[in-house]
Amino acid sequence: MSLRAKKILLFLGLTFLINYSMVYIYLALRGKWDSLGVALLGVAYMLIPMIVTVIVQKAIFKEPLVKPLGISFKINTWFFLAWFLPPVIAIATMGVSLLLPGVTFTPDMSGFFNSLKGTLTLEQIEQMKQQLVDISVHPFWLILIQGLIAGTTINAVFGFGEELGWRGFLQKELNFLGFWKSSALIGLIWGIWHAPLILQGYNYPQHPQIGVLMMTAWTIIIAPFFSYIRLKSRSVIAASIFHGTINATAGIPILLISGGDDLMVGITGLAGFIVFGVANIMLFIYDRFITREPVNEIMKNLATSETDS
Repeated sequence: MSLRAKKILLFLGLTFLINYSMVYIYLALRGKWDSLGVALLGVAYMLIPMIVTVIVQKAIFKEPLVKPLGISFKINTWFFLAWFLPPVIAIATMGVSLLLPGVTFTPDMSGFFNSLKGTLTLEQIEQMKQQLVDISVHPFWLILIQGLIAGTTINAVFGFGEELGWRGFLQKELNFLGFWKSSALIGLIWGIWHAPLILQGYNYPQHPQIGVLMMTAWTIIIAPFFSYIRLKSRSVIAASIFHGTINATAGIPILLISGGDDLMVGITGLAGFIVFGVANIMLFIYDRFITREPVNEIMKNLATSETDS
């Protein structure tokens, strides 16, 4: 078995063992899946790929962390694209959602409030409505601004917890496959990694079983954007900002619509699949015919620099 294979298998084995065990232990101890538990467990869950990366890369194989894994704060254009692309995707997803059967535009957010029934009490929903009446700015703009701020701060920190593993360690080890194959494989692994959370209703509360397949397909289709940003920016920090901002703006597509279910609307629903599918075609055209620096050339250069070092 090659050194690369040993590193990959050790990383995946430890990451999946720890993350899956976390969910099992949590459910065994608490016996219920409440909102507070989801928040706390979700935060801890995201940090495990980073911790395992440090253990495997540094502690076990005695290899450097910073340069090989792309830990760089040298800001370039791709950092800003990583920051502003998620809101564009979110708004486009909302537009596509409105083309689907049974989905309507509700600028008063009535559809959003109806979706909260069962999650919040009627009193809490009424309080939320009153708070929104008291402010002069439409909540859409507040959520957009908050999402952009969170995307480069707290959300990016937890996004880094995942990205150092997926687009830092794993991307480096799988670069030999080429861009599209490595992205697809990382996306597949990434989706399966989410399975214990999805089965408990995370992202697809109405369809948790089907949600596992949906989530895996979704991570495969979005993975090229994470990898592309990481490679073009030469930084896993940019990928973390992209990750953090996507998470922070994920609520925008369902904020002003009514109808549809978790398999249809939102960035992880059919609408999101359509948007990312079109975006993948655009990414392929851009990399193949427009950019002066195709991503596979970057990957070759990175492999050469690692060999030289």
